[in-house]
Amino acid sequence: MARIQTINRETATAEVNATLDAVKAKLGKVPNLIATLAQAPVALNAYLGLSEGVTKGRLSAKQRESLALAIGQANNCQYCLSAHSLIAKGAGLNTEAIQAARKAEATDAVTAGLLKLAVKIVQQRGVISDQDFIEAHLAGVDDGLILEVIAHVALNTLTNYTNHIAQTEIDFPVVTL
Repeated sequence: MARIQTINRETATAEVNATLDAVKAKLGKVPNLIATLAQAPVALNAYLGLSEGVTKGRLSAKQRESLALAIGQANNCQYCLSAHSLIAKGAGLNTEAIQAARKAEATDAVTAGLLKLAVKIVQQRGVISDQDFIEAHLAGVDDGLILEVIAHVALNTLTNYTNHIAQTEIDFPVVTL
């Protein structure tokens, strides 16, 4: 059972309900993570704003989903791994690419560099060495992409930690850690 329950739509404010209705219209449902974040509208709006914002960067949908998988694995978030394994299929990743992303691996050098950098940022709490920075550049990850990776780490860490603390009920096909 979840520690933090999903918002009760009957007692939620009109503004929160309108936001959740917009999410449902876009995704076809309101995932439990989002209904949990709705307990604090500031957290929900921060998540939705950053989530929308990162889609406007240079990274492709496949790269963004690969990052979510690598970060979710690094943070041991079963909810996010379950959600993003399904979403990644819709973004064009096959089963092998999904499993590779969870290991911070990819067939192209830039995506592999993005994933390795993201996992180092998570594991090293944002402190990377000069060598890590150089390796990212050698893989084709320029300064702008490094900053995009940081944004994705922030976004996914928000959801990973929310799910850990809330013990969000997984409402996607469950994958193992």
